[in-house]
Amino acid sequence: MYDFVVVGVGPAGARFARRAAESGYDVLALEKGTVGTPLACSGHVSTDIWDYVPGDAKAALLQNRVYGANFRLGGPDSRAYPFYKSEEVSNVIDRVELDRILADAARAAGADVREGHTVTGLEEHADGVTVTASTEGETRTFEARLVAGCDGPVSRVRREVGLPDSDERLHGVLAFADDADHGDFVDVHLTVPRFFAWRIPRGEAGVEYGLAAPPGTDVTERFDRLLDDYGADTGRVCSGAIPIGPPDTVTSDRAFLIGDAAAQTKPFTGGGILYGMTAADRAAETIDPTRPSTLSDYERAWRDDLSREIRLGHMIRRAYSLPAPIQRLGLRALDGEIGVHMDRPSSFLSIEHLRALVSGWVDSDDAKRPDGRDDAPPGSADGDRGQS
Repeated sequence: MYDFVVVGVGPAGARFARRAAESGYDVLALEKGTVGTPLACSGHVSTDIWDYVPGDAKAALLQNRVYGANFRLGGPDSRAYPFYKSEEVSNVIDRVELDRILADAARAAGADVREGHTVTGLEEHADGVTVTASTEGETRTFEARLVAGCDGPVSRVRREVGLPDSDERLHGVLAFADDADHGDFVDVHLTVPRFFAWRIPRGEAGVEYGLAAPPGTDVTERFDRLLDDYGADTGRVCSGAIPIGPPDTVTSDRAFLIGDAAAQTKPFTGGGILYGMTAADRAAETIDPTRPSTLSDYERAWRDDLSREIRLGHMIRRAYSLPAPIQRLGLRALDGEIGVHMDRPSSFLSIEHLRALVSGWVDSDDAKRPDGRDDAPPGSADGDRGQS
């Protein structure tokens, strides 16, 4: 009998498998296809990502460095409201390679990671869990003390054990152009109902275009319009569900959810890589497979870490639906140098961010940066960094 069966080997599942194996537990991790494919998630992440991968992985993963974002209330020719830092705000990484590196790290720690295993059933018992999986036309069963559902927004584990779904799901679409772009600002377009569209320069890897919106909001038509506005010639297109708003519980008698399966995502961006791996660490630290009662410790631990950030993230997202004149006033008042962390909305209330705002208000001349330089902010249409 395994201590844990992990269903899904994305970032959250691979991270938990690694941490649990490092703690001496017997871990089996099942991925229905090939680790890392199909791609259904952006690779724009905070620099905290390097705390979660092996030390030598950065060279293989890093594609571009980002210093800020141009917020726009229209298309690419509309006025940009730049928000930026003097140091890196975030990085663009090879998203497929990230999954593979994290899975290899789990294997190196002792976890048994198996690809091509589609979980088709799960039964909880008084003393364990039976997981049924299909592989190469055969049906196999695995016994474990506990099961970790890390299998995404349409989690089979969640359905099998009757846990509640996320509060909401968005429909996200991505496409990629091959033209190299080393610009260090992303573009964010507040032109989509209740969310936004984006353009991310990926260095030699090209450019990523994306959009997310509630289902039924003409997502495909809006995305085609975004590509037309940029004159983008894209190839592969990816789409998927983005869960927003974790349910009241993510644990049952012998199962627990991590990552997108638990809707541990940022409501204001939809990103879940860092939140999912943070929750995976809390699970590995608190859950003892011989004591199922410790699942409640995991519930408390991950919520202690993330609930405030998720709550504040919902507040930020509400600003996306404000009338355009109010958005324009707010962006104009707050644009410039910032002191925030892209994964922690609470940093909007930090002393660092307050100092950056005050500095920007003192030096409010449109022709000057907050640091007093006479050129435009980096990444703006007149600046010396990003794309215009």
